[in-house]
Amino acid sequence: MAVHQESRRTVHMMQVPASEAAQTAPRHGAVMTPLAARAAAVVRIATGFVFLWAFFDKTFGWHYATASGRGWVDGGSPTKGFLSGVQAGPLQSFFHDIAGRGWTDWLFMLGLLGIGAALVSGVALRVTAVAGSALMALMWAAEWPLAQHLSTGAPSMSSNPLVDYHVLYALAMVLFAVSYAGNTWGLGRIWARLPLVRDNRWLL
Repeated sequence: MAVHQESRRTVHMMQVPASEAAQTAPRHGAVMTPLAARAAAVVRIATGFVFLWAFFDKTFGWHYATASGRGWVDGGSPTKGFLSGVQAGPLQSFFHDIAGRGWTDWLFMLGLLGIGAALVSGVALRVTAVAGSALMALMWAAEWPLAQHLSTGAPSMSSNPLVDYHVLYALAMVLFAVSYAGNTWGLGRIWARLPLVRDNRWLL
């Protein structure tokens, strides 16, 4: 009898409406265990920090990927170096053409800031998953890991022709969205209660 009751409880837990899951994900074992929720939150925040660091380093030239004095605020372009150096794939001319343009720099930097802030705070993870996946797809296309050689004939040094860190970041962002990872150690619950978000669930 106890087994039968436990089975019924398990089935009930597996059938959680999306709206309810958005509010109870960290407590609801059918969505994820509390430990898994905390682990997902750590990965979410760490992933967001990757994007935020890239934004601030490219903005202020913290002498890591961007040399001091060559940041965006110093008049440098956060996209020119990378996109003008694309040497593989069918979109080389496209990336060379948009490299360093004002709108390209603004879109790229706003993308880094928005994705990073959303991941760290745990809000708008569905929109972030779409925008982040689009950004990762473009960067994947720019690096074109399918190529074994660059247009110069040099080895591309691609370690995997299909799944690289761009793909992993995109998959992680999708996972954060579908698992309501912003509810744990984030502002996901508060965000979900906003009238605009309640009326437009795609904003979760």
